[in-house]
Amino acid sequence: MKTMYFSVLTVAAAAVVMVATSTPAMSTEMDDRIESSFKQSFIYKRYLKDEKIKISSKEGAVILSGSVSDESGRLMAQNIAEALPNIKSVENHIEITGERPAEKSDIWIGMKVKVALMYHRNVNAMKTEVSVKDGIVTLKGEASSQAQKELTSEYAKDINGVKEVKNEMTTAAAPEPETQTITEKIDDASVTAQVKMALLTHHSTSSITTKIATKDGEVTLTGIAKNDAEKSLVTKLVAGIQGVVSVNNLMT
Repeated sequence: MKTMYFSVLTVAAAAVVMVATSTPAMSTEMDDRIESSFKQSFIYKRYLKDEKIKISSKEGAVILSGSVSDESGRLMAQNIAEALPNIKSVENHIEITGERPAEKSDIWIGMKVKVALMYHRNVNAMKTEVSVKDGIVTLKGEASSQAQKELTSEYAKDINGVKEVKNEMTTAAAPEPETQTITEKIDDASVTAQVKMALLTHHSTSSITTKIATKDGEVTLTGIAKNDAEKSLVTKLVAGIQGVVSVNNLMT
């Protein structure tokens, strides 16, 4: 009987040791996955890979450090980190090395317009030149169609501080091939981060409190809208974000 009692205690003690030793290993594996996912994300590889950003995770508590050239890069890094699975918290200690323009100044407005255009797949931010003088935005460059040109104006007009938009873009002689309009496969964390940034950037949706969840490109929105028109506006805006396959708007 004593021998059996001793055996039970031995097994129980061994189980405790196994749990105690395996937990740190599981945490380390999760933290490594978080750090790797951050650097493999669409947003990091497309917009942040040339910045000096460092990420460390301990049991899901993330600390961002290093430096970026402007405020938009700092916010992008935080949004993508917060959107990753198994994140408990994010501390953002990233420093900004470039100029910090005053809110609603011409430089600030120009930066906001450029950032807004980056997230929308139906416009071409790379081929759009943005300049601002006394709150008046001038757009130059090339649009693939008249519809794209008009949509670029629409997005620019909705940035806080913009008084007027002068669109001097030219349209391409021939439309782009249909294959280029297919939704690009983008990781869910990057889709969530882009949607969050887009809703905050646009004046019409910046004050709306919305929760965003993405699964295989399908975005689910919850929160409260003032009316049906505002809810429809959110759906329309989110549907045009890069990587979004469909929008399930459950806002009340």
